[in-house]
Amino acid sequence: MLHSGSPAGPLTLSVNGTTRTIEGATPDTPLLYILRNDCELNGPKYGCGLGQCGACTVLVDGQATRSCVVPAGAAREREVTTLEGLGTLDALHPVQRAFIDEQAAQCGYCLNGMIMSAAALLARNPTPDEEAIRDALRFNLCRCGTHLEIVRAVKRAALYLQQEQGN
Repeated sequence: MLHSGSPAGPLTLSVNGTTRTIEGATPDTPLLYILRNDCELNGPKYGCGLGQCGACTVLVDGQATRSCVVPAGAAREREVTTLEGLGTLDALHPVQRAFIDEQAAQCGYCLNGMIMSAAALLARNPTPDEEAIRDALRFNLCRCGTHLEIVRAVKRAALYLQQEQGN
């Protein structure tokens, strides 16, 4: 897929543990467009296009990142993880499993950002209190109002991770 902007050429990224070479990509193309259009990954969503809603959140080297405002070129030589790369249907990531168990979604549009932000939080703070959870998710917009279920899901995910680690 040809993108506008800087000179086009191959762009090589590591996405979900796989090296992907995108032909005709420009370094200034938003990472979200590369992930959705070229890599055919539908976890990250286009929401606002301004980095304000969180629907497009992915992990870049473990950090929750708004892929709609990050140029794809900035992700070179870094590991990009999307919702699809967290777990599989047969082996869900504890955060994914907790969101299902707590029924923490209605429409599901914010779900990608909430899960990715929660995974980043739990990677750096495996035992967050409610204030830390709310702080980590504060820039992810949910219009359905499932905030209480989402907070419960993150608490449950922390417990799942502790159980996996034998604590």
